[in-house]
Amino acid sequence: MTDSNTDIAVVSLAQPLESIADELGRSFEEYGFAVIRDHGIPQELIDRAEKLSKEFFALPDDAKKAYHIPGGGGARGYTPFGTEKAKDAKVHDLKEFWHVGRELSAGHDLAKYMADNIWPDEVDGFRETFTELYAAFEQAGGRVLEGIALHLGLPRDFFAATVEDGNSVMRLLRYPPLEGEEAQGAIRAAAHGDINTITLLLGAEEAGLELLTAQGEWKAVDPPEGALVVNIGDMLDRLTNGKLRSTTHRVVNPRGEAAYRARYSMPFFLHFRPDYVIETLPSCIDPEQPQDHPEAISSHDFLMQRLREINLA
Repeated sequence: MTDSNTDIAVVSLAQPLESIADELGRSFEEYGFAVIRDHGIPQELIDRAEKLSKEFFALPDDAKKAYHIPGGGGARGYTPFGTEKAKDAKVHDLKEFWHVGRELSAGHDLAKYMADNIWPDEVDGFRETFTELYAAFEQAGGRVLEGIALHLGLPRDFFAATVEDGNSVMRLLRYPPLEGEEAQGAIRAAAHGDINTITLLLGAEEAGLELLTAQGEWKAVDPPEGALVVNIGDMLDRLTNGKLRSTTHRVVNPRGEAAYRARYSMPFFLHFRPDYVIETLPSCIDPEQPQDHPEAISSHDFLMQRLREINLA
């Protein structure tokens, strides 16, 4: 059964954060998701990025596969159709994607955790546009984290140091039209939880994104045009001892005419710094069960553990 998103929070980042923090937090606690309007990412930039993303994915397969890095875990460049598989899924997802990561200066202390970006020669303006979009996503994500900090009773800038130079990744996604035997038994993105701190998603207006409620029902996420869908990742769930929920979600196959056209989206997976130790916030530990929280782990070790589970490492 699938329900609509009538009580998933829809908030404006143009409002003072103090006025929206608790509504944002309520939605993250109940659903793990919220919808953000007035996020500050210029529409012109979004339109330009969408155009260039489509240009890249329209290239011949051989040209795209030249940017695949075997053994790279999909961290940078191109990941071909039929590679990523959700944890415990029996078949691969029906998608292909491109990753853009953080660019660090030579000799940076965290450079060993982050590979250099690669860029397609065939698409003019690709590097400039997606470098600009990466920075815009990061700025919007930082503001969402400020709202989360206020909701948790933390200093407003609590998360700034935890994500500074974090291993955040921007993904350009293409779900091809559904046709042929390769689509049998598979969906565009099988049920999964995100690994990272928070995810910001552009391009969720087309039907298909669904979350699994605590009651075990699938609930459609239907944002207004141009809005960001934001969800909690496993790292923030772990930090808050489950107070903020990393919710299982999926992208289901469409019906009717939508099945015969490709679907595009651009999620930004905002990560903690690789050397940040995820240790439960004291305010999120139940005084009656003080040991009822996960052990501390670095965000890098947690990431590697999870990438192995989804066939990317």
